[in-house]
Amino acid sequence: MYKSVVMMDVHADDIAPMERWYYRDHSSEIARRYGPWLARHDSYVALPAPPEAKDYGYYGFRVTETYWHDAPLSGPRGALCFTPPPAWDKVAVASNLPPQPTEDFLGWDALPAERACIRWYIMFRYPLGVRPEEGEDWFLNVHAPEVMKQPGLRRFFSTKLKLEPIPLAGTWSPHVAMATDPPMVQFDRTMELWYDSLSAWKNAVIDDPPTYTKPEWSVDSWYPNTVDTYPFLKPGADFVSTFLLERPADEFLRDARHYVP
Repeated sequence: MYKSVVMMDVHADDIAPMERWYYRDHSSEIARRYGPWLARHDSYVALPAPPEAKDYGYYGFRVTETYWHDAPLSGPRGALCFTPPPAWDKVAVASNLPPQPTEDFLGWDALPAERACIRWYIMFRYPLGVRPEEGEDWFLNVHAPEVMKQPGLRRFFSTKLKLEPIPLAGTWSPHVAMATDPPMVQFDRTMELWYDSLSAWKNAVIDDPPTYTKPEWSVDSWYPNTVDTYPFLKPGADFVSTFLLERPADEFLRDARHYVP
């Protein structure tokens, strides 16, 4: 089994037609065609974010997590092309994750009824040129222990992606004028940080953060896309994030009938 994640951002004027497309067309096409391979197909609606979140590659539309029993072959494979969306905006894809986090740093011992939290959901990759083992050593042995010092941080876990991306199933029409397939940038990790509220996030990340140790690449001009302040990764390119509630807004395999071929 593996997991794929699609994080989306759209212009405010496109939200209504994109929601209609997502419910009527795209989620139905995925679930109807690939149900035999699917374990779960869940989607979360992004929360409105504080203005400061824009500096952390904020995506403000949806995050969809799909759990696959196995990888269906890419391409049409007997199905029609996907219905194109009414707008093409920003999409970030992580396509080959283990179904469970690889590291659980903080907060696993909390009882579910103790508190409700908001989730800062992050996908990131190390800058081009940084060796994976160098990035992992910094993240696991230096950065993660410092992140755990954030005031009010309730939960912290991360998933290391497998090396090779798995192409997403299905295909778009070749006649669609705009670029369709999201770039298959392979992120190195996903990460979740949970807080009591958006105000608590702002206090932990903006107002009263811990002291962080800069990685070598943040002060080495040889590496492109370097940033010398937290999170030391270029927002919108190497670091994208959003805010979610604890449970999905939609569980498409369970909640809908799919009236598509």
